[in-house]
Amino acid sequence: METAKVKLRKWGNSLGTTIPKEVIDRESLKEGDTVELTITRQKNVLKELFGALKGKEKIKISTEELMREIDRELYND
Repeated sequence: METAKVKLRKWGNSLGTTIPKEVIDRESLKEGDTVELTITRQKNVLKELFGALKGKEKIKISTEELMREIDRELYND
């Protein structure tokens, strides 16, 4: 099973995408093959976090402390 991030593009009245060559080579895909497509939207984690905090009481944490906490969450340090 392969995973690739791709962009949708206008293709006539529809949307289409391309499969990266590396994926095609690894999976030995050829024209006419049937593949299954799983769709997941890419999330903007920071937008969700800060959007959730909008309108809440003021945060009493410095930017440096916030960045260290984000690094710990992202990199499991």
